[in-house]
Amino acid sequence: MIQTKRVYEPAAKTDGQRFLVERLWPRGIKKESLSLTGWCKEVAPSHELRKWFNHDPDKWNEFQRRYRTELESRPEAWQPLLEAAKAGNLTLLFSAHDPEHNNAVVLNNFLVKSLTATVK
Repeated sequence: MIQTKRVYEPAAKTDGQRFLVERLWPRGIKKESLSLTGWCKEVAPSHELRKWFNHDPDKWNEFQRRYRTELESRPEAWQPLLEAAKAGNLTLLFSAHDPEHNNAVVLNNFLVKSLTATVK
C-alpha cells in the first residue's frame, strides 16, 4: 500500500517506510525528530515546475501532466520508491497545506500505475 501524509502528522505503525518527497526541507521540522527512511529530493518536481504551479488548484491538471513527464524522464529518482512499495507499506511525506493538490498525490498515482504495469 502506498499512501501520502503531511510531514507534520505523527508517524504510525502502518506507515511502513517513510520518504520525504520534497526538494526543500519542511519548515519547523528538525531532521532528528522526523521518523524517516529517506529523503528523495530528486523525485520532487523541478524548481521551475514547483514555482510555476505555486499550489494553484487551477493549474492542477497541467501540473500533473508536466510532473508525470518529469518523472518519466527520471526513473532512477523514483525506482527506489517503487522497490520500497513492493516490499511493504510506503508513505510519501509532503509539506504542502493542500492534501489533494501536491506532488505526493501525483507521485503516488504514478507509482501505483508503475506497480500495476510490473505485475502484468
